[in-house]
Amino acid sequence: MLIGRDDDLELIRGFVDEARTCGGALLLSGDAGVGKTELLDAAAAHAHAANTRVARAAGVEFESSVGFAGLHQILHPLLDGLEELAAAYRSTLSVALGLQHGAPPQQLMVSNAVSALLGHAGAERPLLVIVDDLPWLDRASAIVMGLVARRLGDSASRVGFLGAYRSDEGSFFDRGGVTTHHLQPLDPAAAEKLVRDRFPALTPRVRTRLLSEAQGNPLALLELPIALNGTRRAPATIPDVLPLGRRLQTLFAARIEALPPETRLLLLYAVLDGTGDLHTLQAATHTATGTGPTGIENLAPAERAGLVYVDDTTGRLTFRHPLTRSAVVELSTSDQRRRIHHALAEHTTDRPERRAWHLAQATVEPDEHVATLLEQTAHAVLRRGDAGGAIAALLRAADLSPRGHERGRRIAEAAYLGADLTGDLRDVPKLLEDARRADGGRAGPLVAAVAAAHHLLLSGEGDLDTAHRLLTGAIDMQHQPYDATDTTMTDALYTLAWVCHGAQRPELWKPLHQAIALLTPHIPDRVALTLATLADPARTAPPALGLLDETIATLDQETDPVHIIRTAMAAVYVDRLADCRTALRRILRDGRDTSAVTLELQGLVFLSRDCFTAGAWDQLDEQTEQGQRLSTTHSYQLLTTDYLYQRALVAAARGDTATTQALTDEMTLWAAPRRVGSALSGASHAKALAALGQGRYEEAYRHATAVSPAGELASHVPTALFLVMDLVEAALRTGRQTEAAAHVTAVREAGIAAISPRLTMIVEASAALTAHDPHARELFRRALSTPGTDRWPFDHARVRLAYGEHLRRARAATEARIHLTDALDTFQRLGARPWAARAAGELRATGQPTRRPAARADHHGPASLTPQQREIAHLAAAGLTNKQIGERLRLSPRTVSTHLHQLFPKLGITSRAALRDALAEPARHTPDDSATVKP
Repeated sequence: MLIGRDDDLELIRGFVDEARTCGGALLLSGDAGVGKTELLDAAAAHAHAANTRVARAAGVEFESSVGFAGLHQILHPLLDGLEELAAAYRSTLSVALGLQHGAPPQQLMVSNAVSALLGHAGAERPLLVIVDDLPWLDRASAIVMGLVARRLGDSASRVGFLGAYRSDEGSFFDRGGVTTHHLQPLDPAAAEKLVRDRFPALTPRVRTRLLSEAQGNPLALLELPIALNGTRRAPATIPDVLPLGRRLQTLFAARIEALPPETRLLLLYAVLDGTGDLHTLQAATHTATGTGPTGIENLAPAERAGLVYVDDTTGRLTFRHPLTRSAVVELSTSDQRRRIHHALAEHTTDRPERRAWHLAQATVEPDEHVATLLEQTAHAVLRRGDAGGAIAALLRAADLSPRGHERGRRIAEAAYLGADLTGDLRDVPKLLEDARRADGGRAGPLVAAVAAAHHLLLSGEGDLDTAHRLLTGAIDMQHQPYDATDTTMTDALYTLAWVCHGAQRPELWKPLHQAIALLTPHIPDRVALTLATLADPARTAPPALGLLDETIATLDQETDPVHIIRTAMAAVYVDRLADCRTALRRILRDGRDTSAVTLELQGLVFLSRDCFTAGAWDQLDEQTEQGQRLSTTHSYQLLTTDYLYQRALVAAARGDTATTQALTDEMTLWAAPRRVGSALSGASHAKALAALGQGRYEEAYRHATAVSPAGELASHVPTALFLVMDLVEAALRTGRQTEAAAHVTAVREAGIAAISPRLTMIVEASAALTAHDPHARELFRRALSTPGTDRWPFDHARVRLAYGEHLRRARAATEARIHLTDALDTFQRLGARPWAARAAGELRATGQPTRRPAARADHHGPASLTPQQREIAHLAAAGLTNKQIGERLRLSPRTVSTHLHQLFPKLGITSRAALRDALAEPARHTPDDSATVKP
């Protein structure tokens, strides 16, 4: 009977019943000892009574470094259904669980296979998967099961997932997408009832003190009276200076100290083994003591004390509470632990990873044999997709390396994985410095150069020139010809391409071209694609487009997120991001909890770019806000500028001058001293678009030609492909007909119209702007008849506007109205106010009155604010400065300022002083939406 848990039990049983028919996932969180495991027991009992199959597991502290150990524990009762799965899933799980050798599966593929196995089991009979102590699951298992749990809520399976974790530890599962029920301490009445029922002989004074100290924690309520060593012990003996968690650990230690020495030793074996396998424990104790096997009957005192039990269904030893394991270890000596780890290693020769970790824990002095085993373990878990586990193994291998260069190499590889896969840039500099010192101050291997370049490239340092020198120097030191199958070499080349693209300086690309020419047996297709479409697409992209289209066509079946990101990178400047959209969204949906922060951030960058071209500008705001928040957390300044770029484009198109200025200023202030050309050209693009929309044509021309001079497409500046029509129109509006015509000639000669329908439309429309009738009219028609250009609504509307203006000047008013009306509708839908005003003015000039656009719901009132904007607004209304708000929300003061500039128009105010009243008002609606605007 669980006292005081009626509501919790009702929720748990309701979840189990619902999961029997439509699946689902639920997490229990709460303080240590609050009763999570008891509720899991109740859920299991309810499921058994309802003829639901139960698969139960728990995270094990020692196994937290062993990749997929938790997954093996969870799936072990279900592996009889493995043969019923599709061959790909069967092979994936067999490799991940170490049942057979094979190509390393991606975590997404593993999660798909696990979903399939659970679905198969649930189809035969409803299934409930229960996992306790989630934070102690190994990282790879937690990521996979986190993905699976999120899917269960959206599936029609008969599989439920119920997990539990301590609130102060958190878990991979509590990052959204899975409902979490926080288990509260017992209320005073329930706590007193529990103590009275279990310890009726306690005196009122002792009971009152105990209730005060336990603070409603059921475990403390049950354990504190036992620790008092008698029901009439004075309450002062209860520790009163330690936090509750420490008090409970102290209580467990006291109970363990009371056990016979042989029982405590056997418990220590069980903790360090982590599997609960009684046969392993018995054999290992025999090896360690050199005597006869230690009898399992020595567990009896611990069982009678309620510390452990042997599960009747699995035959394995289970600790009733995780703090028991902690206390067992605390009471042991380091020498005892090393001897036991060594004994356990002797009995895990059939499990190389577990054996390597046991040997590592048993070893004090440097040992190259053990270090090599751990390095092999790192590579094995990395092949299974567990980058975090690989880093831990490499760093421990480095600790045990007797030679400096081997130690440096292993630390450098850990740094590389941290920078390239987990995205944790903050530890990279220290690791690289440790690697350099270990290697006697030498430059280190290629993998160290790649890690350092990632840090320099992505972090706030943004030192592209140093990253370039570091990479080119390290590549030059490799044996020639370069091995095209060496993943470190190809990663180095990709990173160098990223550095060169960020700088947008032609001279930096030369060493990369030379290195790629030395690859053997041939240049990988993906490397060739990146080089052709990222470096100087105006001149090199067309021949590679066929291969790119073939690659994109298979992207939805691609399981490697790195390949998806690199394909999207190749698609940016040739207008094919929309075709990568589904695969990129999959990275965000299924890969958010894989710890691959770099991939998630890049995926958000490309999706944001796609949102701008597709006209999904409100969605862009949400994605860039999410990306900026994540970038700030992980110090990814370079990617932050890309989010600023996309937001600046939207602000520019919508006529938000203050926001455009604030965003581009932030980009420029960071990028200019670091010579980050991609950010500088992006800022110029946004400023040119803003000036053009508001009729500041001289300014627009200046910003457009800062990216690429009139009459040429600047070498290795791909942003110039986005500014063709902007430059031509600004030149014409400022009386520079010669420069406009020269630019049209340059883009025609470059053949960029063959790259994409958008560029075909833009080139024909730009040519039409510089031509005279009837040739101009024919060029506009050709531009607008290009198939598929409606995928770029803003560009398409701009061409219609230009054509409508041309027709009106040619006094073809009726035809002009068709194009101007279409352009106006699109601009109004996008919220591109200056462009809508320009189209409306042209339409009125044809003699057709226009109607005021209905007020955009997301531009009026507090409800229109994003969650972060709303939080900033309330803090600003409370009187906090931008710096204070930034410190609280982990944003830069400039970013806070940008948000305030954005939200002022939405609230219809112009100063901070008006925030308090505006936040208290309901959303305002523009009156008289039907009013006619007079010419």
